[in-house]
Amino acid sequence: SWDTIGPDDEEGSSPPLKTCNRDTPMEYVDPAIRPAMQVKANSRLLYTYDVEWKASEVRWASRWDIYLSMNNQIPNRVHWFSIVNSLVIVLILTTMIAMILIRNLCRDIRRYNAVNREEEEDTGWKLVHTDVFRPPAEYRMLFCVCVGTGAQLLVCCLLTVLFASVGFLSPAARGSLLVALLLLYALTGSFSGYTSACLFKTFKGKTWQRCTTLTAFLFPGVSFVIFLVMDFMMSSYHSTGAVPFTSLVSLVSLWIFVSVPLVFLGAFVGYRREPLEFPVRFSVTPRPIPEQPWYLGTYFLLLMGGLLPFGACFVEVYFIMSSLWLGQYYYVFGFLFMVLIILLVTCAETSIVFCYFQLCNEDYRWWWRSFLVPGSTGLYVFLYSCVYFARLEANLTVTYFLYFGYMALVSGGIALVTGTAGFAACLWFTRKIYSSIKVE
Repeated sequence: SWDTIGPDDEEGSSPPLKTCNRDTPMEYVDPAIRPAMQVKANSRLLYTYDVEWKASEVRWASRWDIYLSMNNQIPNRVHWFSIVNSLVIVLILTTMIAMILIRNLCRDIRRYNAVNREEEEDTGWKLVHTDVFRPPAEYRMLFCVCVGTGAQLLVCCLLTVLFASVGFLSPAARGSLLVALLLLYALTGSFSGYTSACLFKTFKGKTWQRCTTLTAFLFPGVSFVIFLVMDFMMSSYHSTGAVPFTSLVSLVSLWIFVSVPLVFLGAFVGYRREPLEFPVRFSVTPRPIPEQPWYLGTYFLLLMGGLLPFGACFVEVYFIMSSLWLGQYYYVFGFLFMVLIILLVTCAETSIVFCYFQLCNEDYRWWWRSFLVPGSTGLYVFLYSCVYFARLEANLTVTYFLYFGYMALVSGGIALVTGTAGFAACLWFTRKIYSSIKVE
């Protein structure tokens, strides 16, 4: 209800309103049939409202459901379709591994372990047994940093989605998911330090302090610089979405005084343990690598390696993008947890398949490829975000910088997580198969 106060009214006093009574609830009048009220110039408008409380049979824990489901705009069968789509892709990959890899591996292992084969020349993946565990020739420290950072992000994502799926992080608490993500990222810093230090010691690296420093500052530092630039651009437009200075100080303090010490603590523990043991030793002189077919080229493998993992999660990626950029609620964290597990399994199986084909063609440079091939999932996520950008109908230059800046960060994090999952699977696979054969 509303009424006017004229310029002749006494200051500090208000005339009685004719449109409502404080003793009885206000009667609703359709604005279409209500006569328009004349407002004079230099008049102040006085607004009031009326609240009538009614008992509800909906339980308190379920009263957000109508808002979270967007009034059932997106049915649950869409998310079930996403799960079924992901399971079909996993089933296809698992069948391929069962029919091709396991059958071929069993045949190869029986042939390699045969008693009377002195005159038979080694072929296939056994031929590179003296080079398969040779450390990567280029960017060893960067490889350790990427795997360590990916391990931290992987543990952080799994814990965040798990807590959200069991109800600890309610969408009713605005910003609770982001706060939990930042806190868990800081508290899981020891995972990145431990992983990078163990791997770097296995590569016989000596400057573990430099490796640990890069692990603690490279990805968080790049992310913070990009975030700071984005926040400065939002502040220049006087946006309410800009992060206050005190929050930035808290964020930096969480990084410097919590995450960084935990990274160094994990690295200290990891560097004191014994390096990873391999079933065979690598030779002093690297074996020459024959010319590879086109379908085992690096660029082709990068294009194909991320396609299946992205296909396993693209439906949920669409809903998450809508939640991030269109203001919609995302609350089906149980589905998201299942899709995340399926994504990791798909990355692992894809990486194992390509690694086996690569070793069979006498190419032992699997370290970086086992990371980059499934990590190209992040590239597909970024390309999909470019297509999705058309839905936003942006008309400001700052929108382009904000959108693609943040999506580049998200895509980079996804690449690190999926790459780490693929590398861990390949490391287990190579150690398993080479420990099953007799090596002279």
